[in-house]
Formats: sequence, structure tokens, C-alpha cells
Amino acid sequence: PDFRDSVTKKFRVGGVKGYVTVGLYPDGRPGEVFLVVDSAGSTVRGYADAVAVATSLLLQHGVPLALIARKYVGTRFQPAGVTGDADIPMATSVLDYVFRWLRLRFGGEDEQV
Repeated sequence: PDFRDSVTKKFRVGGVKGYVTVGLYPDGRPGEVFLVVDSAGSTVRGYADAVAVATSLLLQHGVPLALIARKYVGTRFQPAGVTGDADIPMATSVLDYVFRWLRLRFGGEDEQV
């Protein structure tokens, strides 16, 4: 459709700021993910974009968010550290933070996969 509902979350991991935007199906399920980090031209930004595209394709083909998140939660690379988010105070990477937030926001930890 021309117009879609979405949720955008501003975040910080270590010294890097970013935004994750989740496009929603009419029933509220996530259907696409956009991930932008403030390190323009950096390897982290490129990897973040690639993971967002892959995640969107997986969601659109019926792969449960819980299964996707399970693969990214706990990944370790820089930037890492303090987030300023009371629910997720520390993250081991940008992907660790984003997929932990996705589980908190959209559920998925208890799904059978």
C-alpha cells in the first residue's frame, strides 16, 4: 500500500546513535525493518543496512521474529556498551540492541520455532 503504519525507535549503543524503523502489517505484525546508524559510509552502517534488508525478506516470507532475533541477540562487535535505555542498559553490538528491542516491542521470545 501507499501508506503503512510504522514504529521508529531512536537508540544509542556506545557512542553511536541510530534509528530502527519497523513497517507494520495491518494486524500490527512487523513486516519490514529499516536500520540506520550515524556512521555514514562506515562498515557498521553497511552491515546494519544489509541485516535490515535480510530481516525484512525473512519476515515477509513468514519466518518468525523469534527465530531471526535468536541469531542476532548476543552478537559481539564494536560499537558496544551503554545504551541509555532502561530496558536494555548494555548491548554487545548494535544488532544485539536492535533485536533485543524488537523482541521487547513485538514479542517473540515465547513463540515455538
